[in-house]
Amino acid sequence: MDTMTINIAKDFSRYPLGRDDNDGPYNGEKFRKSFLVPALQRHKKVAVYLDGPKGYGSSFLEEAFGGLVRKENFTKADLQERLSIYYDDKVYELYKKEAWEYINEA
Repeated sequence: MDTMTINIAKDFSRYPLGRDDNDGPYNGEKFRKSFLVPALQRHKKVAVYLDGPKGYGSSFLEEAFGGLVRKENFTKADLQERLSIYYDDKVYELYKKEAWEYINEA
């Protein structure tokens, strides 16, 4: 299966924060444009691992994941089929739920 794995803490930053460049260098827009969109364009499936950072702000999650629908023209159905969000530590369960809520609300 053609799956790309993205580990946010290892591949992007242990300190993801904010919506765009005004909020800092490791923001949701940069993660979406630099990691999520290219991965979804090149691979049938994309697995994102949330473990590692101390937490995720709602603006980061909304821009990164909700922005896939709002700004990148991915459909909710396509993302439900192709995007998987994982965590090992249950502290990240809420962030997975929030990311999917932003996709579904976009």
